Amino acid sequence: MDKQIIEIYTDGSCHTEYHIGAWAAILFIDDEKVLLKEEVRHTTHNRMELEAVIKAIEFTDNKHNDTSLVVYTDSQYVHRIPERKEKLKHKNFLTNKGTPIQNVDLVKVLILLIESHSIEFIKVKAHQKPDGSLNYNAEVDKIAREMVRENVKKSLQSTK
Repeated sequence: MDKQIIEIYTDGSCHTEYHIGAWAAILFIDDEKVLLKEEVRHTTHNRMELEAVIKAIEFTDNKHNDTSLVVYTDSQYVHRIPERKEKLKHKNFLTNKGTPIQNVDLVKVLILLIESHSIEFIKVKAHQKPDGSLNYNAEVDKIAREMVRENVKKSLQSTK
């Protein structure tokens, strides 16, 4: 029997001044389109990119055995973690200066998921212009950015 393939499209966004972020993921499981999304405060763009992938992979756990995951991301940071994981582990997740790498908590979680799942990461271009074709990375990008805009707007209104 062939492994089931679950396609996952992810993106994260963050307002750099207000540190208000959001992430979104679209998963295709058994011909069903599933949208996951979350708003987060006190965060960064890279954390949102990591959260989107982690939450999407975790969503597939205990629901679908014998699956292969294909993760589409526009984040170079996330896309390179599988190739950097051995070096990161060897250096105990420390920089050359001996301080913990940024987002060490999430990077460790993602590496554990990579090691316990069959995952292929595919890098896609960010902020693609609509061309008439279905572009799910553009869709999750739009969802995450709209969530950030709405939350910044609400935050500014509540401080008036």
